[in-house]
Amino acid sequence: MLRSARRLTGRQVEEASRRIAAAKRDKRFCISNAWLTQLEKGVSEPSICKIFSLSTIYRVKFLDLIRLYEVDVDEIEKLGPIADPHSTNLLSAKIDEIGAVSEPQSLQSSLCERSTALLSGTIGHASETLPGHASSHRSPQIAYGYIGLNDATMYPMIRPGSVVRIDTSQTKPQSVTQHNQFQRPIYFVELRDGYACGWCELQGNDLLIIPHHSSPAHIRRFIYLKEAEIVGRVISFNTQCVDQDARESDLRSDQKLVHNNSTA
Repeated sequence: MLRSARRLTGRQVEEASRRIAAAKRDKRFCISNAWLTQLEKGVSEPSICKIFSLSTIYRVKFLDLIRLYEVDVDEIEKLGPIADPHSTNLLSAKIDEIGAVSEPQSLQSSLCERSTALLSGTIGHASETLPGHASSHRSPQIAYGYIGLNDATMYPMIRPGSVVRIDTSQTKPQSVTQHNQFQRPIYFVELRDGYACGWCELQGNDLLIIPHHSSPAHIRRFIYLKEAEIVGRVISFNTQCVDQDARESDLRSDQKLVHNNSTA
């Protein structure tokens, strides 16, 4: 369809690609008429060099052309943490591309098995009263974070694999009177090599990330603003009440029990 829209024959495409290949001094940019026929029949798929030639000849944007093969470069940052599900990462994905962002349960299922990540974006109709704000008339800057499978800083209050909701307008540790652990501010923090989520305290020029008292994690100390910067305050979270390992263990036990009963 693209070739017909340009009123080009297969032979003309071949000749144009030869000129491109000559200019690039690289025969990989050359497209033969026979190969083009196979491509248009869906028998072959183009290399990156041939896509470049077709983009030039058909006057179609390179990125639009590769989308015909279900390759969307906008997904690179969004899918990056899937390749590394255990470390803290930042996802610069648009909120409306994830879908159902106002429902943490839906967001959590879409992020299953990903690393700790931050989904930046603004929710235009957020109406809840946020901690530290006297009025809920203004719309807060909301982002969503995902706690990585190796991040046990706030365990068991916030388990690995949980979704957290972040007010990005609250970027400084607050000294507030806490009657219990749930009133103590939790922050999502950007580090030089990743991200973290936990209680925070400032000691001089140092920012301390303090784990939950039942967590196996230790207090971490960073130079404030140089090595660690607060993304925002966690204002809500969606966490499991049973660990994944425990669920899998229970499932194996149930399966073993069923097997023994059936054998008996």
